[in-house]
Amino acid sequence: MAISIKSQREIELMRESNRLLCEMHNELAKMIKPGITTMDLDKAAAAFIKDCGCVSNFLNYEGYPGNICTSVNEQVVHGIPSDKTVLKEGDIISIDAGMIYKGYHSDAARTYGVGKIAPEVQQLIDETRNSFFEGIKMAKAGNHLFDISNAIADHIDKFGYGIVRDLVGHGVGTSLHEEPQIPNFHMTRRGPRLQAGMTLAIEPMIALGRGDVDWLDDDWTVVTEDRSPAAHYENTILITDGEPEILSLVD
Repeated sequence: MAISIKSQREIELMRESNRLLCEMHNELAKMIKPGITTMDLDKAAAAFIKDCGCVSNFLNYEGYPGNICTSVNEQVVHGIPSDKTVLKEGDIISIDAGMIYKGYHSDAARTYGVGKIAPEVQQLIDETRNSFFEGIKMAKAGNHLFDISNAIADHIDKFGYGIVRDLVGHGVGTSLHEEPQIPNFHMTRRGPRLQAGMTLAIEPMIALGRGDVDWLDDDWTVVTEDRSPAAHYENTILITDGEPEILSLVD
């Protein structure tokens, strides 16, 4: 498994790509309310990406038709933006997005409530996010990759949620998906040793019910088999000689 180590120049380019992505997520979050369509969000993302001189790394990726992924309620990931998908009070939506800046990819996802949502669904969103932060406590040079996986799973297991096993995190850099694959579930092996300069997209995908999933007929949209709500939280991080740097989460 060859995991790329980024140079200082590459890290600076990835910082800028992810800074812009964080800014876009913040703008899209302001739009989320009952009555908006997922295509409205996609169009806003397309305009933002164009205005900052980047290109979407999702659009046309293996044929994917959207600029971003908009996954509603039981949709885990890869929901396709549509004029027909109108958000309503009580829904949740996961936005997964990225862009390419001077050849370098960014990747991050957030789940949002639409208006007032059920308390147990808000807790699912919160603990999915919290599991990411538990995971990256282990994202230090000298530790092993699956230390991250086990920390995420340890946190989620406290709540009895379903961990999606069919989809995992990944390396990211000059390609959207690089080595290594990063599971969100317990691993018996430790995996490769982490080194400063690695850039990883860590992304817990968690269901309120079971973690088993289906693919819809569009061949993209992944839904929970039991149709329970699902949450997704992702950031691109940099392994350093000290604490990890979250590239896609900027003050």
